[in-house]
Amino acid sequence: MKSVWNGTVSFGLVSIPIKMYSASESRNIDLDMLDKHDHARIRYKRVNEDTGEEVVWKDIVKGFKKDDAYIILEKEDFENANVKKSKTIDIEEFVEETEVADMLFKSPYYLEPQKEGGKAYNLLRDALKKTGKLGVATFVMRQKENLSLIGVYKNVIVLHVIRFAEEIRDPKEVKIPSTKPSKKEISMAEDLIENYTEKFDFKKYKDVYNKQLLKIIDSKATGKKFKVEKTESEPTAAKDLMAKLKASLDQRKKKAS
Repeated sequence: MKSVWNGTVSFGLVSIPIKMYSASESRNIDLDMLDKHDHARIRYKRVNEDTGEEVVWKDIVKGFKKDDAYIILEKEDFENANVKKSKTIDIEEFVEETEVADMLFKSPYYLEPQKEGGKAYNLLRDALKKTGKLGVATFVMRQKENLSLIGVYKNVIVLHVIRFAEEIRDPKEVKIPSTKPSKKEISMAEDLIENYTEKFDFKKYKDVYNKQLLKIIDSKATGKKFKVEKTESEPTAAKDLMAKLKASLDQRKKKAS
């Protein structure tokens, strides 16, 4: 694995030199964009809008428009915007794991100790595991400030980049009907949830979509037509809720036995 960020994790006066690695990877199939007429690949070009000529990467800079002129920003400018946060993940406080809403999580990263940081790394890891808490920290990566939570996964310290409060839209714009289910319907739904409750094992969940897409690609390559299974889904009418809940419970219990 290639590290995406090198720096230091600190809590109190303890500093741990670390390397950061992406803990997840894209499962998207690599598809090229083609011209439908001759299947030639479509290329994206970085073009100077005044001359119409292509610009090579080494000649591209970033700029901020102020009044009628651009202020050109160099790599050092981004680092100097906050030198400490560009080099240090400073844990500012600790919170209970249960206090964090799942929708805040975005991207996980593994943290690996560098030389001389092993014992302090293990100290932080073991203390986080024992207390069941997460460290809250901010740092800068790729010219962007990130809010993060630091916890443990399978004996490795993991940093989760999470969303800032201003990145979460207000749910009041979501239209929710005022209809209320009956106590009996709620009770039966609770029973159904209990019957479907199991210990979470993410290994049993597979990326079926990509596998199916690859099968379609293979079929088209051999000139065969891929057989698609039709599925239909109808909304459950309010008057049918109890019947559907009961049928679902009976089906689950039958499968379990």
